[in-house]
Amino acid sequence: MSLSQIKKEILKLANPQKAKILQRFFKTAKGEYGEGDVFLGMTVPISRTLASEFWDKLTFDDLQELLNSKFHEERLIALLILIKKYDKEEGERKRIFDFYLKNYKNINNWDLVDLSAPNIVGNYLLDKNRKILYEFSLSDDLWKKRIAIISTFTFIRNCDFEDTIKMSKILLNDKHDLIHKAVGWMLREVGKRDLNIEENFLKKHYKTMPRTMLRYAIEKFEETKRQKYLAK
Repeated sequence: MSLSQIKKEILKLANPQKAKILQRFFKTAKGEYGEGDVFLGMTVPISRTLASEFWDKLTFDDLQELLNSKFHEERLIALLILIKKYDKEEGERKRIFDFYLKNYKNINNWDLVDLSAPNIVGNYLLDKNRKILYEFSLSDDLWKKRIAIISTFTFIRNCDFEDTIKMSKILLNDKHDLIHKAVGWMLREVGKRDLNIEENFLKKHYKTMPRTMLRYAIEKFEETKRQKYLAK
């Protein structure tokens, strides 16, 4: 009953005008990275409210159905519920981690990855072997690669930068703009905590790294220093 209830609530809160804007913003047209994704036009705060209301009422089978949905917001709510479960049900963390990785194909837009990967994958691997992230970073799949690098945000927040730097090297020559932005963002986050580590990486690679990646990485530098890096 709870699954049908939450689906009814989601449809009730849909906003067709906002959905059109989101369809364009998240690049859902043919040939774009979000091709085929369908938006209902709900805001993230409303999605969070629904996740908080239903997190303990849905089974893993229910969450699988939401993750299989063509509707972006249903997949988002499933992920928000998984994060809630991960925080509150310590005994289920391994199951949630495995369930998340099994569903990587359904975590198929950058906001879905960014909101969930650090909270589930990063947190789970904080004190464990991280081999799976390297496997993901070497994949041909865009979302696997984004999950890999964004998951390291949790490590960065714990002042553990090694895997971010190693994966940034692996992804340095990636062709996709979404990976350039993700790597640059994570390098910037490293720099907020240890500027020397970020600059050691940049000094070796700034002349050859994608321009978008570089711009994201140096976004918070003072202007003179920024221009020196950009004047390659």
